[in-house]
Amino acid sequence: MFIETPKSQVSKSTEDTFNFLNELSNFRQLMPENIDKFEVLNENRFLFALKGMPEIVLEKKEQTPHSQIILGAASEKLPFTLTADILEIDSDTSEVVLSFTGEFNAMMAMMIKKPITNFINTLSTNLGKV
Repeated sequence: MFIETPKSQVSKSTEDTFNFLNELSNFRQLMPENIDKFEVLNENRFLFALKGMPEIVLEKKEQTPHSQIILGAASEKLPFTLTADILEIDSDTSEVVLSFTGEFNAMMAMMIKKPITNFINTLSTNLGKV
C-alpha cells in the first residue's frame, strides 16, 4: 500500500525543516487533535496512540540531511514506513511530501487506508502551520 500527501509548503529552509522533523518531540505539534498518547522513548523512537487505536512506536530508519527522513514501525507485526521528502523552494521556504508505504493483506489494507490517509494528511497540514 502506498499513500502520498499533497505537497505542504513550510516557511522554513530545508535545513530548518529537516531539523524540526529530526527532533521527534516536534511530532507532537503535528499530531491530530484526537491524540490519546504521545511519548518520546529516546532520540530515535516515539510512541503515539489515537483515540480508539492501538499504540504505534515509530523509529528513525534512515535520513539524508536536509532532504529526507524515513520513520518506520518498530514492530514487525505491521511493517510500514513514513517518509518525509523535503524540497527547497527558496532559502526560507521548503516543500514536504509525506508518503506511507506498508505491506498489508487486502483486508487489512481496506480497513486502514482511510484512517492512515487522514492521519498523514493531518501531519502534512499541521506541518504547513509550523
